[in-house]
Amino acid sequence: MDNYSDKPQHECGVFGISSRMPNEAARQTFFGLFALQHRGQEAAGIAVSDGERMALHKGQGLVNQVFSEDVISQLEGKLAIGHTRYSTTGSSSLENVQPMQFNTKHGPVALAHNGNLVNAAELRKELLDQGMGLVSSTDTEVMLAMLARAKGAGFIKKISNCMPKWIGAYSIVILTLDGIFAARDPWGLRPLTIGSLSQGGYAVASETGALQVIGCHSIREVNPGEVIDLHNSALIVNQALPVKQPQAKCTFEHIYFSRPDSIWDGKVVHQVRRRLGEQVAKEFPIEADVVVPVPDSSIPAALGYAVESQIPYDIGLLKNRYIGRTFIQPSESSRKKGVDMKYSPIDQVLSGQRVILIDDSIVRGTTAKRLVKLIREAGAKEVHFCITCPPIIAPCFMGVDMSTPEELIASNFGIEEIKELLGADSLNYISLEGMMTAINSIEGYCNACFTGTYPFEVNQSNTKYQFESSKNTDGQC
Repeated sequence: MDNYSDKPQHECGVFGISSRMPNEAARQTFFGLFALQHRGQEAAGIAVSDGERMALHKGQGLVNQVFSEDVISQLEGKLAIGHTRYSTTGSSSLENVQPMQFNTKHGPVALAHNGNLVNAAELRKELLDQGMGLVSSTDTEVMLAMLARAKGAGFIKKISNCMPKWIGAYSIVILTLDGIFAARDPWGLRPLTIGSLSQGGYAVASETGALQVIGCHSIREVNPGEVIDLHNSALIVNQALPVKQPQAKCTFEHIYFSRPDSIWDGKVVHQVRRRLGEQVAKEFPIEADVVVPVPDSSIPAALGYAVESQIPYDIGLLKNRYIGRTFIQPSESSRKKGVDMKYSPIDQVLSGQRVILIDDSIVRGTTAKRLVKLIREAGAKEVHFCITCPPIIAPCFMGVDMSTPEELIASNFGIEEIKELLGADSLNYISLEGMMTAINSIEGYCNACFTGTYPFEVNQSNTKYQFESSKNTDGQC
């Protein structure tokens, strides 16, 4: 997690484009990644092809730090894929930055990946035992190495032949010299959408908002288990694997990860978040004076709570939007002041008030505790903390950096104990049933972090840095 965040952290956003406009693919990919910046702030990269050669530029930092106008102008071609990263497998190092590229007997291939394979360790060992050299500590390189060695006529067939061996979450984009391909795991864990470009061609992205930014229309989801060739004249589609039933779409896309203007599983995220707030108000009617969100993702939920409860809504916390990610490591004393740097209370809104504070989640509890303290110091008489997801009791192994069980406050304490630790007057988590009611789905979502029940078998000893220790011992990576 970042220096000041107590939120579940996502790992990345992916983008791909097959354009008819000469040398515009990299620029459009830059805009797409910029729209996906919230999904990862550690690193970014773009790979392009002009049909004869492939070029790749990537680095650590935000999208606009990695790419200048000079860099973009040198990335020539009509085909491009891009990636913005938050690490969930492998450390935040340059060797793990995506897209990753291999030279194969079929020409260069680049791949960008959103998700986590739960069987990556076994697949990686097979490759190493076969003499394959690996230089990173990510499951993305494992996927690319398998694809480079895959049998089949054409890349749709090669991808389709690899997919049964990949267990877990993956929404991927793949670049060859003359093509762009996209694929999604059969559980549908991570989002992936595709759209038509007004000037001709297609684009694919982790969120619909990134496609709308570049003027796409006819947007639809890549179906679970589907492989698509973004051919310049028509989409070529292959259902490589049957859709798993029930599906396991990530609930946290609605709760926190996605932009509010994105559409996930056919639902506008902003509207879902408003319904989550309304549902919390139904489950926990509280006598109070003002409803205050923890900005930004909780604003729609706070609006929903206010409308349902008929308690006034107001902005009681200001968020410093310029903290972002920093590569200057804070001292222990400044780390403790991190929440104070990120949020500023508005005393005139909070003083003397009974406050309902709306947030989307509590992971470790460190930020929540400090927020309650800030609001009390601003003069609030009462602080009632309401959360639009159930208690997070289990880690995620499918592409969300959700800590270990030891770090999850709800894995170690009951709700009443957490309330006392936070210093709140009440602590109110939405019920699992209420959350799914707000999402308008009975099933088809992964709620493993709330229930401990995963959509497939997972090795709970797997960690984010599980491949790091082998880098100096197996001679391969």
